[in-house]
Amino acid sequence: MKKTYSEENYLKAIYHIGKSENKVSPKAISDALGNNPASVIDMLKKLQDKDLITYDKVQGAILSSAGEAAALDIIRKHRLWEVFLVEKLHYDWDEVHDIAEQLEHIHDEQLAKKLDDFLGNPAFDPHGDPIPAQNGKMPVYANKRLSEVDVNQSCKVGSVRDTSTPFLKYLKQLNVSLGSTIRVIEKMEFDQSMTITIDGGEPKSVSSKMTDNILVILG
Repeated sequence: MKKTYSEENYLKAIYHIGKSENKVSPKAISDALGNNPASVIDMLKKLQDKDLITYDKVQGAILSSAGEAAALDIIRKHRLWEVFLVEKLHYDWDEVHDIAEQLEHIHDEQLAKKLDDFLGNPAFDPHGDPIPAQNGKMPVYANKRLSEVDVNQSCKVGSVRDTSTPFLKYLKQLNVSLGSTIRVIEKMEFDQSMTITIDGGEPKSVSSKMTDNILVILG
């Protein structure tokens, strides 16, 4: 069943907010997409009529198996396009999200598979996010926040939670990229800011907002 761009964006938002398990409120969807609550409720009813979600006005919305498969397909295409844009067209990682948002809605059953094969079947996008396989299975990925790492521990940057252009530019200024080694030198009790070293460089002070948006692999 062909879905509109708007329907696909709603399915993707519900997946990201609820991770396909928890029911998502219309307000959370409204905040994520910037749409007014009345239009959100109208769309949720449409998606339920198409058996893509189960919606209850008290508990919220949850994806059906068909809705989850559709959301993962959109996410898969988005992340494959990001790999293509960075690896083949040499965009920076802070430039590709908005372009991939447009490309992910191309409706061609063979395109994603051909793109995946052309890229060598990557498991992760340029931000370290896992790329769902064609069957929807996700590879194992970094899921521990830098803010949770103890003092004197080292870790490697696995992915970023915030893929906005300002945040990615900020990381570039710090010389932080996927695979960078970070060592926690000090954690401030007052505001949870940290002093860290990046790839053995000089100590730098970073905010809790930054450390909450970096996902790492220990060791």
